[in-house]
Amino acid sequence: MASYFDEHDCQPTGNNGPEPETLLNWARIIMANVREFAERYEGIPFPWELERKAPPASKKVVENLEEVMVESEGTKCPICLLPFETGENAKLLPCKHKFHCSCICPWLSQTNSCPVCRYELQTDDEKYEEYKKEKARKKQREDDLDALHNSMYS
Repeated sequence: MASYFDEHDCQPTGNNGPEPETLLNWARIIMANVREFAERYEGIPFPWELERKAPPASKKVVENLEEVMVESEGTKCPICLLPFETGENAKLLPCKHKFHCSCICPWLSQTNSCPVCRYELQTDDEKYEEYKKEKARKKQREDDLDALHNSMYS
């Protein structure tokens, strides 16, 4: 019986694993194939593009966040963990979580979600908004399919 290396007309890399030169060659081959794939299947997202990083929240939405006066002591800002002072103003997100303005505004300039519950605010990125709609439609289709399945077998 012929060895694996004889069957595939190749040489073993040695006892210490592949040489750095071999790894570099593999990387070049992979990158060449990725470029070829991208050219051939233009418009089809790569696996790492399927879950997009969330863009910042819309500036208009952040400016129009409701300001509420904190009426009771003991509650803390979830970002800085400092307690709110009685009578202090706090920003209220649509999900009803309260934050110091100096804490939540920098956060929302980086991402569009509540740091506590991940509720997503509107963004200025049209592609991301379309992505969110498509994601919601997909979830709705899955829920509808589950409901249909459960109604047939219950």
